[in-house]
Amino acid sequence: MYIFKKITDLQEYLSSQREKGLKIGFVPTMGALHKGHISLIEASKNGSDLTVCSIFVNPTQFDNADDLQKYNRNLPKDAEMLGLAGNEVLFAPSVQEIYPPDLDTEIRMEFGSLTKVLEGRFRTGHFEGMVQVVSRLLDIVQPNSLYMGQKDFQQAAIVNAMLSQQKREIELVVCPIIREAHGLAMSSRNTRLDPNDRQAAKAIHERLLIAKEQINDTPIDQIKKEANAHLEKVGFRPDYFEIVDGNSLQSLNQTSESEYVVACVAAYMKDVRLIDNMILRKA
Repeated sequence: MYIFKKITDLQEYLSSQREKGLKIGFVPTMGALHKGHISLIEASKNGSDLTVCSIFVNPTQFDNADDLQKYNRNLPKDAEMLGLAGNEVLFAPSVQEIYPPDLDTEIRMEFGSLTKVLEGRFRTGHFEGMVQVVSRLLDIVQPNSLYMGQKDFQQAAIVNAMLSQQKREIELVVCPIIREAHGLAMSSRNTRLDPNDRQAAKAIHERLLIAKEQINDTPIDQIKKEANAHLEKVGFRPDYFEIVDGNSLQSLNQTSESEYVVACVAAYMKDVRLIDNMILRKA
């Protein structure tokens, strides 16, 4: 596996591969890799000739300085995982490389309600920072396909809107959530849960499954009320348990309002904030 830290070196290599006619798949990450990330690498390898994974802890998408400071960083371990997965190229730039002082990388776009609902209500500036770094990385890598995980459902929806507005000819591939044995969505934050909290956290997946069972015959308000009550009972502090239209991310009052229905949840277990979602119905 080739490891690049400088944009010029990476681009020189990728240019030589494009000249050979190779199609490039790209998986942007912030490191602290787990099986969920590796599933994206595998999807890219299946759909592309060459896979580039970036590891960059993006400071502009953290609204909480403590979160940025606590973020798990272990590049040697991550590189080893990528090598074992057969990833061909790792891009691990510095902050100065991505955000040089003489380059304006701010993205000025209007995403309507996509950035204002769900996570947007609780993480000021998060999506602006996310869009900024994804756009910057796409400029650098210039892939044919971009691979992202369904766990960050709202993020993928916003990136899709960004690709459309920027008129980029890049295919966005959203890959299924990879879960632990008891259903908890895999996340780098899971390592901060103690064993008892990790066991209790399976309640998120359980409530999503119940919502899927109930969606056709139970009022949405009742599904949400029961879900929040149960999450609180097992020790969570929910930010939201919402049932939304999968395209607009707007909350639904009745399931008849949409053919694409998704349940999205965010909740704290002590100081660890977990997110998850499940497609309840899609025509």
